[in-house]
Amino acid sequence: MLRDKLLLIISLCLLTFNVSAANDINNMRVWPSEGSTRVVFDLKSVPEFTYFTLRNPDRLVIDLATTQSDTPLDIDKQGSLLKRVRYSTPKDDGSTRIVLELNRKAETALFAIPPAEDKGHRLVVDLVDSAPSGEPGVVLDMNQSSRDRDIIVAIDAGHGGKDPGSIGPAGSFEKNITLSIAKMLESRINAEVGMRAVMTRSGDYYISPNGRPEVARKHKADLLISIHADAFSQPQPRGASVWVLSMRRADSELGRWLEKSERHSELLGGAAEVISDNASERYLAETILGLSMDHSMSTSYDLSKKVISELKGITRLHKRAPQAASFAVLTAPDIPSILVEVGFISNPQEEKNLNWSKYRQQLADALLGATKRYFRQTPPDGTLWASIKSETRTHKVRSGESLSLLAQRYNVKVSSIKAANNLNSDMVRIGQVLTIPST
Repeated sequence: MLRDKLLLIISLCLLTFNVSAANDINNMRVWPSEGSTRVVFDLKSVPEFTYFTLRNPDRLVIDLATTQSDTPLDIDKQGSLLKRVRYSTPKDDGSTRIVLELNRKAETALFAIPPAEDKGHRLVVDLVDSAPSGEPGVVLDMNQSSRDRDIIVAIDAGHGGKDPGSIGPAGSFEKNITLSIAKMLESRINAEVGMRAVMTRSGDYYISPNGRPEVARKHKADLLISIHADAFSQPQPRGASVWVLSMRRADSELGRWLEKSERHSELLGGAAEVISDNASERYLAETILGLSMDHSMSTSYDLSKKVISELKGITRLHKRAPQAASFAVLTAPDIPSILVEVGFISNPQEEKNLNWSKYRQQLADALLGATKRYFRQTPPDGTLWASIKSETRTHKVRSGESLSLLAQRYNVKVSSIKAANNLNSDMVRIGQVLTIPST
């Protein structure tokens, strides 16, 4: 009898232990934004989880171990990507299965966050939309376009989500620094007539290095700028640098693309539908891809020199010439791409600078200035900037000529000539080449 009572007490203790050890979902919150959706589960204790995705229809399935919960999973603002969040049959008696039903495919990133301030344990789910709604498309049919298209600049904020990047001695995360600068650059580019920015990531979520140029290609970008902060094991190194793709990596990327015959249409456009001979298609693809890669690398190198020229007026340079490396984010053969290291976050002074908003604004201004300088010289065909350049006239000043005389001759205002040539006075010199605006 005593033995039975002891067994009963032990069983009750074990049951109590298991109940107390079980996790629980206290709340769920959803933040939809342009291009991504974040779902946060507030939990009683540290989450142990696994997950997988399903297609047709698209779903994300999360299994929470040692968790028992019946907290309602109601969505008050799901956006266009997330359709529904619900419970499903768990894989075992001690776990909880959650299903996120999606309207289309999405890249997923899941990570746990420990308690901080008034927040407890959290499980964060980032969903990166494969086809964000509300983002403007690129008009390529010039016959039906009411104006020339914008120059499209893809801005890549390095790292993000589960990948914090380098961490400074004061605890600054590279991913936060790069996103701040990227957003500042985005707003500046969007304020320019004839230019538009697209972000590879607009929030704190992870995108693979190979996925970043794919975002730029989806938006038919004319340029990709990837923003990073350098780091070293010692605190002494400092300064900015600019990187382009190495020739060795470029050659390997050429071969990789040529082996993927299903992607030849991305390079050949409509010609791929006309060419039926596989050998001819490969030869044409190789020719076009080689020319495209040469143009991209030449453009990247030219732009990187202009970025260095702008940066040296703001910060110390770690490298005074463009550097070549095998970064995955630079491997788009058809999009000029550069990677800018804005400084060493491992250097205490530069970490302090990078945490200063005004300094980050100066870095964004430098990147914008270099980008505008490059595209003024060589605007992409079909863009508004190319149209403006084709209408631009120049005049070489001769003896006896003045701004007022030239304004009369070309039927434009003196102030317009001064603005077009960044002149602070009415003085001109013999032999000076002036840009004559159309109005």
